[in-house]
Amino acid sequence: MKKGMLMLLVVMILSVIVASLWDSVPLIKNSVHAVLDPTFGFLLNVHLLTGFLIITLLITLITTLVQKYGTDQAALKAIRDEQKQAQEELKKYNNDPKKMLEFQKKQFEKIPETMELTMKPLIYTSIPFILLIRWFSDTFKNLNEPKFFGFMSWFWAYLIFAIIFSIILRKLLKVY
Repeated sequence: MKKGMLMLLVVMILSVIVASLWDSVPLIKNSVHAVLDPTFGFLLNVHLLTGFLIITLLITLITTLVQKYGTDQAALKAIRDEQKQAQEELKKYNNDPKKMLEFQKKQFEKIPETMELTMKPLIYTSIPFILLIRWFSDTFKNLNEPKFFGFMSWFWAYLIFAIIFSIILRKLLKVY
């Protein structure tokens, strides 16, 4: 296992540990609430939907910037361009299973390299993200689990809007 992947595994395990200690170690929960209640909590109190969208946009912007500046964008672009070229070649040999297998094998060889490059930002964002999710859970429980657009829980609303904001921000910021 490469050093980067080992570090990622350690951080992911720490994230799970921190998340599981949320209720049993008051220092973690109280510290996060002390920081987020006056900031993000204030936005939610001003207007629930607007505040929630602003928070989601901010978190998505931060994670997108970490992704952009925490990865080798030139290497990722080169891999992406290679994959596009391989896809075009693959289409040419649609009726030749042997050639198709050869091109697919070439594409699979790049997966570990791509994964290593794109997973590095998780080292910086996973623990804060887990703490934010736990804070959201507490906050929306205290607000009697409001439904966004009349039917959607905060989790699904966050997920959907984070994906939408991520697509837009990745295009604007040219993140590969």
